[in-house]
Amino acid sequence: MSEQITYYSTNRGLAGLSGIIPFRETVSFREALLMGQAPDEGLFMPERIPTLPLETLKALKGKPYTEAALLVAEAFLAREIPGETLRAIVEDAYNYPVPMESVLARKYVLRLDQGPTASFKDFAARLMARLMSVCREPGKRLNVLVATSGDTGSAVGEAFKGVTGIDVTILYPRQEVSGRQKKQLDTIGGNVRAVSVAGKFDDCQNLVKQAFSDPAFSGFNLTSANSINFGRILPQTVYYIWAWAQLTRDGEPAVFSVPSGNFGNALGCEYARRMGLPVERLVMPTNENDAFPRFLETGVYEKVSPSRACLSNAMNVGHPSNLARFFDLYGGTVDRSGVVHRQPDLAEMRKRIYSVSITDRETKKTIKRIHEQYKVLLEPHGAVGWRGLEVYLELFGDVPLAISLETAHPAKFPTEIRTLLGINPDLPPALKDIDSRSGRPTLLANDYGQFREYLLKKLQIAG
Repeated sequence: MSEQITYYSTNRGLAGLSGIIPFRETVSFREALLMGQAPDEGLFMPERIPTLPLETLKALKGKPYTEAALLVAEAFLAREIPGETLRAIVEDAYNYPVPMESVLARKYVLRLDQGPTASFKDFAARLMARLMSVCREPGKRLNVLVATSGDTGSAVGEAFKGVTGIDVTILYPRQEVSGRQKKQLDTIGGNVRAVSVAGKFDDCQNLVKQAFSDPAFSGFNLTSANSINFGRILPQTVYYIWAWAQLTRDGEPAVFSVPSGNFGNALGCEYARRMGLPVERLVMPTNENDAFPRFLETGVYEKVSPSRACLSNAMNVGHPSNLARFFDLYGGTVDRSGVVHRQPDLAEMRKRIYSVSITDRETKKTIKRIHEQYKVLLEPHGAVGWRGLEVYLELFGDVPLAISLETAHPAKFPTEIRTLLGINPDLPPALKDIDSRSGRPTLLANDYGQFREYLLKKLQIAG
């Protein structure tokens, strides 16, 4: 068995810069999971990325999704969590289908919208909740803080609902979630609290990050279920590996198109490639929050502030948190505020990644055109992913295998689908009773002092 993997902070090299005291220690997966982010506001990264032989990946063909999830989990966690515990966790987390829909020759949509909240976030949240339950110290209550632009909050809330010893506080931007997403967030209840913030997603994310670095909360066992937590990234490597294994014919590489907002989903593909998955190119389409495609084109990073409100609302992110991890993987450093301290290897990044900004107008046209031509139903995020793949193929030519991710169920966006296509998308089982649920959020201003006071009143330490 190989040595235990330890984790370091992306800000470890920022001595004397930005007033940050670098965190130069390494921690275990358990510590990284429960801490959420490093004390210096950096994000935890594995010091070593385990590799899997190509034949091992190909052998997943025809196997259930849980076998791919167990393979990845054991590669990272075998030295910290017993194999039988990992298998039990994985089999409990993934008890729903993962369909792949053929659109045209060797071009597929990977539908990640069949989980309990009809979002790709279910894949990460369900495994993460079970890992936290196993890893938490008995008698100590965990307090999970989550900022959401739409689907993260409901996926995390449902995954943690009723889990002993864990409370969850979810912040969402009041005017930038769909009606159905708001209903999901406000009505989870129990140990899950919803906070409606008068601001943007980036504001919610900054409130959470400020709480993590506030000494007042040092004894409250704060952790994050956002993709700043590596426990969210690890499960998101799995579906790239599993989908490729089902669809490959001769081990040919695939192009993956991943609609990208906070970049955690695309990061899962980047890690899968570094583990040995044959990835021809990672396509990362954004909506009109175009800081990353502009950076790849010009080499100059300028965050979008304030973020732009687009149809694909879960991607309304002006400065993606996981950009720090992408920079680190390519030899660079960017901090929480968007300041670049060291440029990544831009030539290598351009070789591996392509990014393009897709407008709302293009998004709408794609939803209509793909439904009319292929009878495939996409929602705004999936449409951004598909259009990004089309742009890539137009520029670089056809490829043997291409997979575009659909990250939310179209029924979560009934108004947009009805307006564009004149149909009401059928509700998946996970959303059947959503309109009959009741619940109210706490309303807060975009003010850290107010959020701090709220947390000090609500959080518990023991339990």
